[in-house]
Amino acid sequence: MAEIKTVRLAIDGMNCAGCVAKVEAALNGVTGVTHASVNLAQRSGLIEGTMQAAELIEAIRATGRDASEIRSAADESAREIAEKRRFKQLLRQFIVAASAGTPLLIAGMSGKLPALTTDTLNTFWLVTGLLTLAVMIYSGGHYYRGAVRGFRQLQFDMDTLIATGTGSAWLYSMIITIWPEAVPAMGRHIYFEAALIIIALINLGQALEMHARGKTSEAIRRLMGLTPKTARVLRGDEEIDIPIEAVAIGDILRVRPGEKIAVDGTVTQGHSHLDESMLTGEPMPVTKMAGDEVVAGTINGDGSFLFAATRVGADTVLAHIVAMVQQAQSSKPAIGRLVDRVAAIFVPAILLLAAATFLIWFYAGPEPQISYALVTAMTVLIIACPCALGLATPMSIMVGVGKAAEYGVLIKNGEALERAGKLTTIVMDKTGTLTLGRPAVTDCISYNITRDELLYLAATLEAGSEHPLATAILAEAS
Repeated sequence: MAEIKTVRLAIDGMNCAGCVAKVEAALNGVTGVTHASVNLAQRSGLIEGTMQAAELIEAIRATGRDASEIRSAADESAREIAEKRRFKQLLRQFIVAASAGTPLLIAGMSGKLPALTTDTLNTFWLVTGLLTLAVMIYSGGHYYRGAVRGFRQLQFDMDTLIATGTGSAWLYSMIITIWPEAVPAMGRHIYFEAALIIIALINLGQALEMHARGKTSEAIRRLMGLTPKTARVLRGDEEIDIPIEAVAIGDILRVRPGEKIAVDGTVTQGHSHLDESMLTGEPMPVTKMAGDEVVAGTINGDGSFLFAATRVGADTVLAHIVAMVQQAQSSKPAIGRLVDRVAAIFVPAILLLAAATFLIWFYAGPEPQISYALVTAMTVLIIACPCALGLATPMSIMVGVGKAAEYGVLIKNGEALERAGKLTTIVMDKTGTLTLGRPAVTDCISYNITRDELLYLAATLEAGSEHPLATAILAEAS
């Protein structure tokens, strides 16, 4: 039988929960896939099965989106850099759209804009409409391109709602600018500023969401930061520093006092005390001698030793912990799966509702019907645009799992987090689970001398030691 493996992908071009349903359907259609979970908040996918990553990427590209495999910390860093560039671009697009739309909005509300006339060319509004179009293409071009792709594949998402809403507002405004007699006088309202402000606010919302997404990934970055960037390896008779990615199984590494362990391995020479609290939660250092195992990310004490690398890269214990947190952030609890089912029909339902709203106001509404029909239909489309429905659940799981990881609590999946809300009693398995992470002096029991004298003598004896118990005694004495 082929080996079951897990592939993690970064997915670009998803804007709403409707996108998630389409991408998941495409991934589940790939031969060999046993389970596929797509996370809108992380813009990522976690797929299990016997398939190849290239097949998954091809299936996603067929939906009009792009994807790349995340295999290492370098891939994650490259993705973060791309996200920062996209964040800055969204802010620029927001500023341009807001700068163009806000003056129009203020001038319109204060009644200082020229009225439409039927006897002369409305030059001001014609120029304003063309400038609005240019800003819409710059600040909202990605929404219109996404909508066109969706229409070609009969797939509707948030891009469809934004493009239809703002596009109809601009088109209606241009029609009555060129041909005012097309609608009654009461219906001659220009909506250029509405299209610009909507695009500006949606860009701002996406930028803020991207910023929040970066914050929730802080826990992963901190875990990855536990391993050093370089390792000191023995090559013949000399020791050289090499990038951690270049360390191979069997290499002999030197660890000096106070350094972090670069990869998992077995001590071959020397001895020391290691701080393994990042792994076990226990504050007391653990003695390591020849034959003992050491784990990447743990901190060496005041000794120096050599060890042979036994696990490197994605095979280290720390890498597995990082992968588990990432999987937990990408997992879907029951409420998340319910949201996805609702979101799958959300956009088509909104489009139908907008069409019905337009027809009702056009045939049964007051004069001018065309104006009221357009405004009400556009309102239905626009108010549904952000589609926060699909973001709330995955974002809350990311925040919950990420914050827990910062405090050393590892949550295996989103469903465990959801069910934890119903807990009434929590039983801790050992005293070391709930500690400050460092020993402290709690009592001094002296005989024939005062407490201060006892502390003075003890601190004098421990002054040259770096042991955590020595540190605790010195802290109390000071």
